[in-house]
Amino acid sequence: MTWHVHPLFDLRLHTARLRLRLPAPEDLTALANLAADGVHDPAVQPFTAAWTDASPAERARATMQYHWSAWAEWRPERWSLNLVVERDGVIVGTQGLMAHDFAVLREVSTGSWLGQRYHGQGIGAEMRAAVLALGFAGLGAQHAVSGAHSDNRASLRVSRKLGYTDDGIEHHAVRGAAVTTIRLRLDRAGWQARQRIPVEIVNLGPCLPAFGVGDIDSTSSALPR
Repeated sequence: MTWHVHPLFDLRLHTARLRLRLPAPEDLTALANLAADGVHDPAVQPFTAAWTDASPAERARATMQYHWSAWAEWRPERWSLNLVVERDGVIVGTQGLMAHDFAVLREVSTGSWLGQRYHGQGIGAEMRAAVLALGFAGLGAQHAVSGAHSDNRASLRVSRKLGYTDDGIEHHAVRGAAVTTIRLRLDRAGWQARQRIPVEIVNLGPCLPAFGVGDIDSTSSALPR
């Protein structure tokens, strides 16, 4: 199903194994069902907002509501691009790229999750690389930021593999206990030095005003090829 109400629904990011795009209604249903099945070991809580502690039905509903609200609240000054991640025709997770005042700050942040049965297959690094290519090569970002709890080794490993460096810490209350979050930052030079995953960006041009930027010197592909 192709939507023509907004050019963002035609935006595509392609890697060797993955396809990332805004979800159509049937994709959002598949993603909600994936969330209901579980996205991490319930003995740990990798997210500051512990939405996964809810029942499967509540997780599914919250997933759909989050995507609906992000789309409804989109404006060039503050946006949250939440893409479904598809491998071999199957929705395996979601990858977000977010920013506020991007035209001035040129900084993006990322967030993601995978269905638990898709962990440990290198998908997390590949889908983050896709949105980093969109941010840096496609939109002209100068910085990307992320964060993970200090015990979330998998997320930290992905970030450091992609070239992020530590950028301080924060403390949050999660499940009634204090948790340390490690902030991470990747600048444009670091991304250029470490990018290894080929990413193709399709149909970006008509979307640029929605991101708060005009035409920039970018192509439909992000190196390396």
